[in-house]
This record gives sequence, structure tokens and C-alpha cells, in this order.
Amino acid sequence: MDHLADLEARSVYILREAFHHIRPLAMLWSIGKDSSVLAWLAMKAFFGRVPFPAMHLDTDMEFDEVYRFRDRIAREWNLDLKVVKCPPVEATDASLPPAARSAARKTLGLANAIRDFQLKGIIAGIRRDEERLRAKERVFSPRDETGQWNFREQPPEFWDQFNTAPPEGAHLRIHPLLHWTEVDIWLYIKRESIPVVPLYFARDGRRYRTLGEKDITFPIESDAATIDEIIAELRATNVPERVGRAMDHESEDSFERLRAAGYM
Repeated sequence: MDHLADLEARSVYILREAFHHIRPLAMLWSIGKDSSVLAWLAMKAFFGRVPFPAMHLDTDMEFDEVYRFRDRIAREWNLDLKVVKCPPVEATDASLPPAARSAARKTLGLANAIRDFQLKGIIAGIRRDEERLRAKERVFSPRDETGQWNFREQPPEFWDQFNTAPPEGAHLRIHPLLHWTEVDIWLYIKRESIPVVPLYFARDGRRYRTLGEKDITFPIESDAATIDEIIAELRATNVPERVGRAMDHESEDSFERLRAAGYM
């Protein structure tokens, strides 16, 4: 089995385990490259149709290209799209730095969705190589009654034996892409011909390596206008993936505080 087939098989197994054991269940779909790969894998896992909602936490601050892509792909892939409007920035923790506070709107939006849909499981497309705190995650990661994550006390996971029972009153975050890398994602997008938002490809010497709200996400200098060029660029760089995310340049503990409070 080649590397991508092995990654795919493990992710499909995780998705099926989650669907078998946890109800109600929803998949976060940010419309970025990782979550679109996640949705594609979910279609493969369940023979062409995703059997749980694809949930977009919408701050009304996405790029226009993202909204157009979302609506088109949701129709083409027959996704059960749930658009959850996030609370205003005034509802977030005022002690957070500005960009982290903007990002925290999604934490509040997710908390509202978990309450309103009574969710016991949230599937998310995070990867361990994205950010140092995410390296501490588990595939099936428990959150307490308030949605908080105790990253210092994570359950052990050996030989793909997962704790699929959420604590009473709490829920689980399921991470089928945790073992993938950024290069893996692009290699798989190429192999499977998965559509992605055009902003990932260079125009006028700049492109977006990661997509978030337009007020806190910025392009990088790049001439990579094709998938092959992006893969070659990534293999030659040691610059972090989230260099274009404003909140990653704020206080050292801001991302840790967001994640502990329930951020994706």
C-alpha cells in the first residue's frame, strides 16, 4: 500500500468508527484545503454521500471566493450544509489580542451549534504538523461540559484503539487528518483531483497558504500557480504554514487559550 493509500485508509477507518459509535455527529467544513479533503474522505467512507451535516461556522468575514466555492461544492457533493452564524466580536473575551479575539467568534459559534444540535461528536480537519499545540491532540479528543480542552490530560491511544464514548454532558472532537502533513494534503488533492478555493494558487506573486477570515489572514509571497509548484515550494521551505495568520503573531499563549476554550 502506498503512502497516500495508507493515509486514506486510516482516515476512512476513523470516520466510520465515529459514525458507528457517536450520535448526533457533525463535520466542520471551513471550506479550506484540509476540510475539503476531509469531506472528500467522508464521501469515500460512506459510498458517495456524507451521512452527517457539514457545518460552516460563518463570521461573515470569509473571502468572496470562499463563499462561492462553498455554495457550489455543497450542491455538487450533495452536502447537508448547516451555516452557523457566529456571535459578534463584542461577545468574545476582551482580554484576548485583537486577531485572536476575532478568531474566538468561531469558538462561540461552535459552542452554540453543539448546544442547539445537541452534538456528541464534532469531526474536524486539523493536523498535528500545523501548530505545536495541535501536536498534543488525540484522534478522539474529549471536551468537557463547557467545551474546554484539557491538553495536559489526554487519553492514551494505542494501536488505533479509541475512546469513542464522550463523558456525561460533554462531547468528542474527532480528527481524521491528524496524521497527515501539509504536503500529504496537496499530494492527495492532486491524486484525487479535489477542487480547492482558487486563492491557494499564486496571482501577481502572492497566494494564500491557509485560509481564514479576511481581516486576520494574509497572503505569502509565492509564484506557485499549480499544485505541482505548491508541492515543490513546500518541500523547499521551513516557513511555518500559519505564517499568514495574524493571531499566530500575537502573544505566545493566545492560541493556547483559544484551543483550551474550544477553538478548532
